[in-house]
Amino acid sequence: MITMNGAIKVGAYALVLAVVFGGALGAGRVAGPVGGAAAESPQGGGAGQDAGQDAEHGAGHGAHQGAGQEATAAKAPAVPAGLQVSQGGYMLMPETDEVKVGERTDFRFTVIGPGGSPVTGFTTQHDKKLHLIVVRRDLTGFQHLHPTQLGGGVWSVPLTLPAAGEYRAFADFAPEGAGPLTLGMDLSVAGDYRPEPPAVPAETAKVGDYTVSLKGDLIPGRTSMLTLSVAKDGEPVTDLQPYLAAYGHLVALRDGDLAYLHVHPDGAPGDGRTVPGPDITFYAEVPSAGTYGLYLDFKHAGTVRTAVFTAATSPDPEGGGATAPSGDGHGHSHQP
Repeated sequence: MITMNGAIKVGAYALVLAVVFGGALGAGRVAGPVGGAAAESPQGGGAGQDAGQDAEHGAGHGAHQGAGQEATAAKAPAVPAGLQVSQGGYMLMPETDEVKVGERTDFRFTVIGPGGSPVTGFTTQHDKKLHLIVVRRDLTGFQHLHPTQLGGGVWSVPLTLPAAGEYRAFADFAPEGAGPLTLGMDLSVAGDYRPEPPAVPAETAKVGDYTVSLKGDLIPGRTSMLTLSVAKDGEPVTDLQPYLAAYGHLVALRDGDLAYLHVHPDGAPGDGRTVPGPDITFYAEVPSAGTYGLYLDFKHAGTVRTAVFTAATSPDPEGGGATAPSGDGHGHSHQP
């Protein structure tokens, strides 16, 4: 059972370090996805990016950044993405009081705006007006959901949490007239909690008849090229289908605090240069050593599947990182 009034924790994980966890996309790399220069916030807890970094995004969709969130170098480092329930005057407010383990629940929530009223206007991003990511704090039970609007600012989504434990829900959205935001809330699900043992880093993941291989190293402080290759029954998949305007979506969560990044790959369906598999290439930057959960969504034969990896950072063998491709920039990233 989940009691929402006591379950929401206002991201008290304010890290002292300035985390810059980014993905280079298309025309350049995404600047500072889970940290950067602090931005103005009515709550005093902004998580904006340096305005100068925003120019690096080129024609691609850049990091989530609210309108008017100019860089403020003199302020303290920002809280990493997804660790706040409130940012820039916007707050994530649950409407559902409890969810029982293993039972399908109509989970409802509202985004409250700076004036204290529910937000009803949202800008479509990657074919949806709001993306909801749910994962247990041990990096298991990942779900990528797309709620619907019921009216009056209320969002609804069928949600089933299969096991007891502490979960984190990330709402990715962009209010009309403002920049993209990622807000998070904790969901405490009562029951017989059985934590999973820590996953061992691996270069392959199985999803039914599919095998996904991961090539590339996460090197702290450097842009890393990650290539994920999809195969079915041992044969390369060369007819991946577009899903949310891309051939793949990669969510990365840092073990320990669940700092959040959602990156779309270099290239896009129909751009004349991107092939539908088997390889999907991403560019990511993680300045801090550690372990990360990586979740790849891809669509084939009409079904969306998620390949789950655990990746540990590696030392930089040559003192340099990968160079992100230049061009029109069809990559996308969700990031405040």
